[in-house]
Amino acid sequence: MKKIMMMALMAAAATTAFAQDALVKEAKKQFTKGEFDAAAQTLAPALTSAETTDKAAAWNLQAEIMQGKFQDISTLEQKEKVVPTGAKVDTKGMHEAAVGAMQAALKCDEFDRQPNEKGKVKIRFRKDMQTKLQNTRLALINAGLYFYNEKELDKAFNTWALYIDCAGNPFFEGVDLSQDQYRSEIAYYAGLAAYQNKDFANAEKYAKIAAQDPAKADEANEILLFSAKENMKTPADSAAYVARVKELHQANPSEDRYFNLLMDFYVHKGDQQALKAWAQEEIGINAENKMAWALVGEVQMNSGEYDAAVESYKKAIELDPTFVQCVFNAGVCLNSKAIEMNDKLADKSGGLTNENANKIKEVLREAQSYMERTRELDPDREKVNWAYPLYRIYYSLKENDKMAELEAIDPSLKQ
Repeated sequence: MKKIMMMALMAAAATTAFAQDALVKEAKKQFTKGEFDAAAQTLAPALTSAETTDKAAAWNLQAEIMQGKFQDISTLEQKEKVVPTGAKVDTKGMHEAAVGAMQAALKCDEFDRQPNEKGKVKIRFRKDMQTKLQNTRLALINAGLYFYNEKELDKAFNTWALYIDCAGNPFFEGVDLSQDQYRSEIAYYAGLAAYQNKDFANAEKYAKIAAQDPAKADEANEILLFSAKENMKTPADSAAYVARVKELHQANPSEDRYFNLLMDFYVHKGDQQALKAWAQEEIGINAENKMAWALVGEVQMNSGEYDAAVESYKKAIELDPTFVQCVFNAGVCLNSKAIEMNDKLADKSGGLTNENANKIKEVLREAQSYMERTRELDPDREKVNWAYPLYRIYYSLKENDKMAELEAIDPSLKQ
């Protein structure tokens, strides 16, 4: 009984294998008739079935079908460009077929490299398919562009990544692809598509390839930096990101973008002392960096170091007299200093000696000069709202006419 069951199982397996091989034969007939879609549909189960006798041959047929479809549509497309007849060109199908042909050829080669029952490797399909697919590999460039323009980022990335990766596959062994003039460009676009699709690991992978080419290094570094920025999860990630930006900043001191990336990092980090330390580091590198002086001044202002802040802002203003934010902040600091002095110097009833009152008035006059200069630079208050701080200074100095002038501009100041 056991023997009969075993024979039945063997017969069933043979029948299944025969069925899968029959699909391959049927698909081949459809392919020879130019019925590419029907052939691919017929062949599909045999590609994944463990019962298919010759997987390499099945995948080779799939490559032939896809290559045939690609060439057929491509030929029609070229004819329509020369002598339009109104024939419908399946552009998407053409590009998908180019991708499918390359993927199938690589899969065929994977099975073809496996040892046979005698432990020997006999590659049967590679050479012929290499010749057929060299131009198809180049077609992957336009295929990726088509998918990218159609907003299919996954397909665009996978297509361009396939173009890059297949060059290092054993399938192309013996073919010199080292002089590929498109490699860095396509690696960049693969990285860009991955970045836009929030696939930061692959964005970095392909941007690094593109960055090997000096002509693409700047653009590729942008992807590397923004990918690293988006992918920061640990303190180690943050440290690596900052180190990389600083390295690029040092190598390209005239490029504002690296300074701006560092500024953005430290500002959003929320650590005022780290921001100050970095800004002072930047001043050590370039004492004429007005933004670095402004940042130091901002940290000092926020911590109540008004005299130090004003000196930092003065440095920035010396470098750029139109730096309205620093002119305004210097006035704010001096006004805050005057308020602080009044609180310290007033007696219990709030009174001040003439000497102390004059000291405070002197600081207020300096604050007034900065705030009025702010008004000159930004009369419409587009960058800073100087009206209320200036109004409070006029109030403290009892300059009623100037207060009335501001009230006419902004009636809310009376409230």
